[in-house]
Amino acid sequence: MSKKPDYLWHDRRRRLGMPLSFTRYGLSEDRLFLEKGLLSTNFDEILLYRVRDISLKISLYQRLFGVGTITVQSSDKSLPVLELKNIKRPRETKELIHQTVEELKIARRMRVGETIYTHDSYDDQDDHIDHDDFWDDDHYDDQY
Repeated sequence: MSKKPDYLWHDRRRRLGMPLSFTRYGLSEDRLFLEKGLLSTNFDEILLYRVRDISLKISLYQRLFGVGTITVQSSDKSLPVLELKNIKRPRETKELIHQTVEELKIARRMRVGETIYTHDSYDDQDDHIDHDDFWDDDHYDDQY
């Protein structure tokens, strides 16, 4: 018998601010869970170290009922985008997810510097960003 994970946070999708749904979300120390269904239940999860971006959207309708939608984008092949729809306290939940992801990445030594794109470094000739758009061989040779 499998043991349920210890959740740092959990909630249900809400309708009119009420948890009248069979969609449940959960956050543990290393995974984000999605459970859908009543009789036939689907379980999905994202490993937190694969999370790439977290965004929050609160429409006027959602604001009236005190809910919001968090979108989590990841490098997971089976679930690249997970929407936590109509959850209560969306701002606090987004921050909790962000902090948990960052702590896990630091613990796993996965922090990678992000490359800053500037318009001057983009090569308009081939319409895509590649290694040559950021690497200046002449400048490198002068420094080293």
